[in-house]
Amino acid sequence: MKRAIITGVTGQDGSYLAEFLLCKGYEVHGIIRRSSSFNTGRIDRIYQDPHQEKTRFFLHYGDLCDGTVLRRILERVRPDEVYNLGAQSHVRVSFDEPEYTVDAVAMGTLRVLEAIRDFRERTGKDVRLYQAGSSEMFGKVTEIPQSETTPFYPRSPYAAAKVYAHWQTVNYREAYNLFACNGILFNHESPRRGETFVTRKITRAATRIKLGLQEKLYLGNLEAKRDWGFAGDYVEAMWLMLQQEEADDYVIATGKNYSVKKFLTTVFSRLDLDWKEYVETDPRYFRPAEVDELGWRPKVDFNGLVKMMIESDMELARQEKTLRDAGHFANSGCFD
Repeated sequence: MKRAIITGVTGQDGSYLAEFLLCKGYEVHGIIRRSSSFNTGRIDRIYQDPHQEKTRFFLHYGDLCDGTVLRRILERVRPDEVYNLGAQSHVRVSFDEPEYTVDAVAMGTLRVLEAIRDFRERTGKDVRLYQAGSSEMFGKVTEIPQSETTPFYPRSPYAAAKVYAHWQTVNYREAYNLFACNGILFNHESPRRGETFVTRKITRAATRIKLGLQEKLYLGNLEAKRDWGFAGDYVEAMWLMLQQEEADDYVIATGKNYSVKKFLTTVFSRLDLDWKEYVETDPRYFRPAEVDELGWRPKVDFNGLVKMMIESDMELARQEKTLRDAGHFANSGCFD
C-alpha cells in the first residue's frame, strides 16, 4: 500500500486529492494547522477514526512554517509521495500579507524539499514530490498560450513566492536527483472553493439573492479573463505526474478562457436573474497588478475612474448621512 502526505489537505484541492488517492488504495496522511475552530469541513466526509483497524486516512498537526514538525511527520509516515498543496493562496490577500505569504509559500516549499532530502539521506528511501505551482507565475506574458517554457513574470507577492518555490523544486531535482515535479495549474474551481474566490463568491451570492437573503454583490474587475476547470479533474493530473518514469514540470489547463463577466452572466441567467440589478463594482477588489495570462491587460480610462470613485464615495456619503440623521455626529464637527 502506497503512502502519501498532503499539505493543505483541508483546502479545495487537498480534499479532492485525498478522496482520489483513497480510491486508488493509498494510505493518506494530511497535515493540518492547529486552530481553535474546526476547519475540516471539506474532509469530514472521508474522516476515519484512527483507532479502527482498516483506517487509511490520518491527520497530523503541522505547518509549512515549521520545518521541525515537517521532518517529524515525514519520519513517522515514511511516505512514497508528498503533495505540497499548502499555501496562503489568495492573490489579493498576498498584497496585504506579503511576508506571511512568502514564508508559507516560498520558504515552506524549501522546508519540504529539505525534509525530503534529509529523509532520503538517512533512510535511502526515495520520496516523490508534487509541488503545486500556479498560472499566476506567468503574470505579465507576451506568449499566448503559455507552456512549460514560457518565462515567468509574477505580478503579486503570491506569484513571486510560487516562482521561488518552482525554481527551488527544479534545483533540488537537478542538484540532488530528487523526483520532484512542478504542476502549473490554471484556475480550477468547485463547490468547495473558498467563498472569497470570485467564482464561489458569485455562485454563493446569486443563490442567496434568489432566496431573498442578500441584496447586492460587489466585485472587482469583470473583464479579467481566466481558464477555469474543475478541481476534481485537476487532482488526477497531479497524481499522474508522480507516476511517470522521470520527473518533469507540466502546465495543466482546459485551453478555454472566459471573463468574470461571462461567468457572472451565466450563473445569474440560470437563476432567472438580471445580474445588472444586483452587481456593483468595488475598487477594493481590484489587484494592484493584474495578470496577463490570457492576453488581457487592465485599462481604466478617465470616465471609468471617475465612475469608480463616485460609486465608492457615494456609498461612504450614504453611510455618513445615515449616521448624521441618527444624531450620532450632531455638533461633533467630525466631517466639517
